[in-house]
Amino acid sequence: MAAAEVTGGRLLVVGELCVDLIIDVDGELRFGQHEQLVRATTLTMGSSSAITACGAAALGIPTALLSVRGDDAFGRFLDEELGRRGVATDRVRVDPSLPTGASTHLTRPDGDRAILTSMGSIGTVAAEEVDDELLAGVGHLHVGSYFLQHALHPGAAALFARARALGVQTSVDGNFDPAEEWDSGILALLAHCDVYFGNAEELCGITARDRFDDAVEAVLDVMPEGGVVIGKLGAEGAVAARRRDGATERIVASTPAVDGPLVDTVGAGDTLAAGYLAARLRGLPPEPALALAVACGTASTRGAGGVGAQPELATARALAERVAVTRS
Repeated sequence: MAAAEVTGGRLLVVGELCVDLIIDVDGELRFGQHEQLVRATTLTMGSSSAITACGAAALGIPTALLSVRGDDAFGRFLDEELGRRGVATDRVRVDPSLPTGASTHLTRPDGDRAILTSMGSIGTVAAEEVDDELLAGVGHLHVGSYFLQHALHPGAAALFARARALGVQTSVDGNFDPAEEWDSGILALLAHCDVYFGNAEELCGITARDRFDDAVEAVLDVMPEGGVVIGKLGAEGAVAARRRDGATERIVASTPAVDGPLVDTVGAGDTLAAGYLAARLRGLPPEPALALAVACGTASTRGAGGVGAQPELATARALAERVAVTRS
């Protein structure tokens, strides 16, 4: 993959901030005051938004996060981690009335997991906090975990419309809707969205379609001209779909073989999103952009938590050379 400079400006990520407590579980949980021994417990950076921001920064993209944390040990840990990983935090607001959000991931050796989240400061970012002065110099605006961003929902569509009017590209990663209502104004938001990230369940949920391909078409129907849907396919890689000359063009990138065992899949999709956004900001064509995204997501699974194995650019490029990409 040829080198490319960052030509598209800075990345601004707007969304939630929380810690992840990763507990490596082998077997079923037992209640009734049973003490069980687990293989490992890891405290690390959590949240879709922050993991994507860290992943982009690791790839050399100037990245800032707009979020909220509590004035507590978890919040201070996150602030230090973001700074250490190169993410600007001057727009991370401290709310002493709320605890910092936290997610406990119970992970199994097969990659499956259960997630227990206490909201705390999660979902308290408002669209009005993203002013035009902040958007100046930003090339791309990304929102993670849309369905958790409760305070953002009323103004999200207007924010994206305002950003695009200023020449800023936009993207959203819906992630899972805990209420399983799959609404919260996301279709109105997608009318002003350049890139949508989602897996099959999420895409089918927001479109009320039963088939993945039909769901992709329904999202493209709503998005502006040139909009791209990035379908996360888990262990199979990812697909990028867009309309061109009235027809839907699909690019599929398969997961490459990598050294070492799978540790967990926490944050792999968020790191995939970081890779794709970094590729866009570097001006890469569609095929190498998706290859870089899948390479980043794959590399992420070789370390604990969402940021434990996020690759730097040279590592991601080398792995992307082993990603098989096809058009359909």
